Order: sequence, then structure tokens, then C-alpha cells
Amino acid sequence: MEFASDNASGAAPEIMAALTEVNHGYAPSYGADPVMDRVRAQVREIFEAPEAEVYLVNNGTTANALSLATYCPPWGAVYCHEAAHVEMDECGAPEFFIGGGKLVKVPGADGKMTPDALRRIIAATPQGFVHATQRGMVTLTNTTEAGTVYPAAELAALGEVAKSCDLPVHLDGARFANALVATNANPAEMSWKAGVDILSFGGTKNGCMGVEAVVIFDPAKAWEFELRRKRGGHLFSKHRYLSAQMEAYLTDGLWLRLARAANDRAAALEQAVLAVPGARLMHPREANILFAYLPRGTHRRAMAAGAHYYLWPFDQSMDGPEDEALSARFVASWCTTEAEIDAFAKVIRNT
Repeated sequence: MEFASDNASGAAPEIMAALTEVNHGYAPSYGADPVMDRVRAQVREIFEAPEAEVYLVNNGTTANALSLATYCPPWGAVYCHEAAHVEMDECGAPEFFIGGGKLVKVPGADGKMTPDALRRIIAATPQGFVHATQRGMVTLTNTTEAGTVYPAAELAALGEVAKSCDLPVHLDGARFANALVATNANPAEMSWKAGVDILSFGGTKNGCMGVEAVVIFDPAKAWEFELRRKRGGHLFSKHRYLSAQMEAYLTDGLWLRLARAANDRAAALEQAVLAVPGARLMHPREANILFAYLPRGTHRRAMAAGAHYYLWPFDQSMDGPEDEALSARFVASWCTTEAEIDAFAKVIRNT
């Protein structure tokens, strides 16, 4: 009963097979491998963006930090949701790679900012005043850190606010595939057509061993990204092992099938949780992450039976009344099984 994180899941068999296949013989290094040429063509076709440039890195923090640094000057403000991964979970990496920069938090329920809130926070940043941080860029997250999803129209509305202020837009898509299958949109609608200039396109959380793509829809920024990736120590020499993962991930819609499986298991997990008396959701469950309140006694029973997940926030005590509600995060991955959900349901129902 493993619901702690999709980072804890293994790699899909197709990904492992691709790594084994690419391991034979020799290949040019630093991204000059022929597999990377095919990946670039795949991404351009999937996103309907024939001029997009595509780069691979090994994790989401790198993808996000280098993306923001490519577009934001050192004196710039990066407007992000108050619970965004770049704000809460990246140890200052965006500011470090930008060489300064300032994350400016935008409030919003259920992990999502609204156009009005974004417009208000941007407007509060003085311009032409040398003592103040200047407007830099906007970063959005889809799937959000609350497990909710921006449909394409909502992304476009936020993108319109950014463009009206002449600000570029980054999208943290560590769980982009989960958001895509949840909305039945297409990749172009959820990215550049909504005003996104640069995308962190996740693979690691969705069945890859460790690879993220950075998709730059304006090729004029590509060379700067290349230099920043190299200078930051994130240009892989044996790059073919990144390329092989991404090629397998994108071939025959594997990335969408894996995301759909994770979302479906999360929906089943939601049903199991809400069957417990007193249970309720913290946020709408729209992709593969579920936030919910359960009685402390239920948490104790589940954890004693071997269920792994996080109380959210972490600092809640397991000591106290049995019926007091504690909030928790549950994450389904591509390999979460119906049997795990069934076993968990029996434990929390105490049957």
C-alpha cells in the first residue's frame, strides 16, 4: 500500500528495455546521439511546434531552475502560486540559478491562482523605481501541488494576464501528462497556445527512471539555455541514457497510458477514503494526488498495517483523540494496483 509519492515508484518496463537497448556499443556524447534527434522530432510533433527546441535534464528542480533563469533577469520577480514547488520544495534553486531574482507569491484556493489575483500582485510591483524588484516572469504548475488541474482555458486566461504585462510564462509540468489526460486537452492547448514560453515536461514521476524535458517554444532563447545547462553542471556526457528514456516514454502514447493509469487509481483511492465516516477532501481530486482528512485512529490503523503516505502538513501529531481529523496526502503512480487500493480500503474501513 504505497501512496507516499510517485517518485517512489519504479521505472516502467518499456523504459528499462530502452535503456538496455541503448547500452550497446558507442554513441556520440552530450546530446549529439541519434536517439536525441528522434526525441526532438517526437516532441515537436506532439506539441505541434516545429521550431521548438528540446533539452533533457535529470530532474524537475533542474528543469525549473534553468528555465526560470533563462527568462528572468537577476533583479526580476517570478510570480508563482504560494504553494508552488519552486517556492516550497527547491531549496532556493530558482533564485540561485537566476543569480538573484525574487519569488513573489500569488494566493489562490486549491493550489491555483486566478487571473485577478495574478494581475493584482503584478500591479503591486513598482516599475521604473531603482530600489524595487522589477517584473520578471510568471510560472504556473500543472498538475498543481494541491492535486488540482488547470484546464486549457484557465491556463490561457493566466497567460493573457502575463502577456498583457509583457511577461514570459514558464509551466512546471512535472505531472503534465496527468493534467493532460484529466482534461482531455492536447499538448499544444496546454502549453504554447495558452501563452507558455518554456515548459518543464516531466517524465520521472510518470514511469521514467530519471529524465525531464525542457521545451522552449522560442528558439531564440535556446542558446542561452544550453550555456546555462552546461555552466550549471547539468549537461550529461552519456546523454543517450536520457534520450532513450524520453524516446520510449513518448512512443505509442506510453506517457499518456501511464498517466491515465495513475489518475484512475487515484479516483479509486478517493472512493475508498470517502467511504470512511468523517472523511472529507482538502482539495478536489483531479489527477493522481489526493488530499483528505481522516480520523487519527484510521491513520494509526492504516500505518500499522503497512500503508505508506504522508500526513500533510508533516508536523501533525499521531498522539491525541482517535476521532480527531488529520490531513494527509496520497499519491497514486503508474504502477499502483487495484489490489493495493482494495487492501487499503479494507484497513481504513476496519473490515
